[in-house]
This record gives sequence, C-alpha cells and structure tokens, in this order.
Amino acid sequence: MEIAYASPLSGRRLALVTEFLRKQELDYDPGCTFSVLIFENDELVATGSLEKNILKCIAVSPDCQGEGLAAKVVSELVSQAIRQGQRRLFLFTKPHNRILFGGLGFYPVAATSHILLMENERDGVKKFVESVRQPDAVPAGAIVANCNPFTNGHRWLVETAAKACERLYVFVLSEEQPPFPAADRLRLVQEGTADLENVTVCPTGPYLISSATFPTYFIKEKDQAADFNAELDLTIFAECFAKPLGITKRFVGTEPFCQVTSRYNQQMKAILPAHGIEVAELTRFAQDGQAVSASRVRALLAEGKLEELRRLVPETTYRYLKEGFPNG
Repeated sequence: MEIAYASPLSGRRLALVTEFLRKQELDYDPGCTFSVLIFENDELVATGSLEKNILKCIAVSPDCQGEGLAAKVVSELVSQAIRQGQRRLFLFTKPHNRILFGGLGFYPVAATSHILLMENERDGVKKFVESVRQPDAVPAGAIVANCNPFTNGHRWLVETAAKACERLYVFVLSEEQPPFPAADRLRLVQEGTADLENVTVCPTGPYLISSATFPTYFIKEKDQAADFNAELDLTIFAECFAKPLGITKRFVGTEPFCQVTSRYNQQMKAILPAHGIEVAELTRFAQDGQAVSASRVRALLAEGKLEELRRLVPETTYRYLKEGFPNG
C-alpha cells in the first residue's frame, strides 16, 4: 500500500477524495487543511482529513474494512496534529461509530440520535468542568454567550440573572471569532461584571460549539444541520456542564436580529426542560427604544463612531475599543 499526503487537497486528488467520499454517502469538508490518502494498486482505499484539532472525512473502502486502515488513517492524522501543536483532538461522527473510534483512542463526550462527539482524552470534559466549578450554593443559573464584544445588553442580562440565583455561571465561548480574540472577550466580561460577587465568568473550552466548527460532511439532511448542531450543543451543556455544576436555569435574551439565534433559543426551550433546566428568555435590553446588540457595536466601531457606541457598552469595554483593541 502507498500513503500520500496533501496540505490541503487540490486538483486531481481533491476530485478523487470527493468522489470516494460521495460513494460512501459523505461529503468533503473544504475547511480541511491536511489529508491522508491510502492507495492499493493505484486505487484509493482509505482517507481522512484534519482541520485544526478536528479529525474529519474519515472513510475506508467497504472492500478493505477490517484491515486496520481506519487505525492507520487516524494515526497519521494524530501525528500531524501533534506536529501542528494540537494535542487535544476531537471528531464528530455517526453514533454507530462509537466502538470503531473508541478502539482508536477516542472517548465519547456526548451524543444525540444524529451525532457523536468524541475526544482523545478520557474524561476530558469532566476535568474541564470540574476546573470551573464553584463549591458554594446550588441550584445555580447559567448564561452562554459570545460577548463579541461585551455590551450593556450583556451586562443587564448578567445582572438580572444574578439577582435570581445564588450562583451564576457566565460561559464565554472560547472559539475564535473575529474581530475580537477569545481571551479579550473573556477578560472584558470578567472586568465588566467584577462587582457582582455571585457571578463566575469562565470559558467554554472546546466543548460548547458553534456552526463555525460543526462539520456536516456525514449529514444527509443538510437543511437540518443547524438544528442538529444546536441539539448536540444543548446536550453537551445539559449533560456535561449543567448536571455536575447544579445548573437548573439558563438565561437568554430575546433575539430580534438573527434568525439562526432565534431558532436556537426555540430549541433551547424545547430541549433543556427535559433535562430539568428551566429556560428564562428575557426581553433584550434596549436604549432609546432600540435593542442593544454586539453587531450594532461592531458596526459603529467599523464606522469609527466611538462616541456613539460608548453609550452601548460598559466603560471597561469602551476603553478596550478605544485603546486596547489591536485593530481599533
């Protein structure tokens, strides 16, 4: 057998892998940056790809299954990820592949009827959640948000929720999303809520996901991919975060601007109560009759209207936008 590599796939090899995956009812994910191709007698019999720390598009020819090719592909991808400085690795797959990838060093994080998320560290999510757990009163409440950047609307939601809880966890998404670095977003929320003693601000780590990282290459129902993504995300929150932290209430603001986020809120209200989690949807904070949003702040920043956006954000955020933001 011959092993070939591509960083990324292009030309003939891209067409070859795309067709190979199609025959197995899979799609090639264009976000992949590294791929492994295994040939036998010049015929492609196995492949797999990598995007950052996520293994994707792994497939073996039906005629060659049971010959250890999946293990070879995964081994090559893991080695490449390590060379790139990525050691905590994830893969999304169909639930029936749990045993296959379990035998290759991956452990389940959470699963729905459509998707299984696995990682290469045993109890990785359990260890992460334990690292942010506060030892005081339960039941607790939670907010999960991008805070891109932290606005007066976010502050109002946190302050309102904190009054209704003994302990409020505010999870700021760790995934990098422009224009503000994840570390900066986390810090702005911490600074903007420092006076609220029962509020704990922490990152989501790599576990609470978004459409930016969620792969769809193995999903037939592309029009339902966003719903499947939300279902997995909410399952991870309920089973891996809320249960060990004693979270029984999740707070969210109404979403008048983004249809996708509005749909997510609806799914939240449909899914979380079954896990014993109440969803409190609060009318979004408004100024001068207009709902405050991070997108509005970003638009004003792009236009250079710092004094106008100043009214929409806490002073800590304003100082960052004026002085600290690298591109400000």
